[in-house]
Amino acid sequence: MSIFGKIMSAIFGTSATAATPGSTPAGGSAPAGAPAAPIDSVDVAAILDKAVAAKGEKLEWKTSIVDLMKALDIDSSLTARKELAKELGYTGDMNDSASMNIWLHKQMMAKLAANGGKLPADIKH
Repeated sequence: MSIFGKIMSAIFGTSATAATPGSTPAGGSAPAGAPAAPIDSVDVAAILDKAVAAKGEKLEWKTSIVDLMKALDIDSSLTARKELAKELGYTGDMNDSASMNIWLHKQMMAKLAANGGKLPADIKH
């Protein structure tokens, strides 16, 4: 599974069929004619805040892609973030990790919102 897919599954649940880069959202296991899983009711902040609390360390998922990934038990190494950047179509310098991390976080927040995730108003996406 892609890193993007792991993040989406961790937030929306393994049955969620989120739109991956280059695709459109699909209903997945929903019966024909029924709406897709109620992704629009997923409170991203509640899920991530709970994950952070379970970690027992200060993680700033609202501003850091590394902390978001750590909260979800997903590899947050530079190699993993470079892979995520490739998956999401990053065209900048991958050796400039600060710029890449900012871009990755912004993209993830946008993807979460685009797939029906409710984000706090203070998150820019």
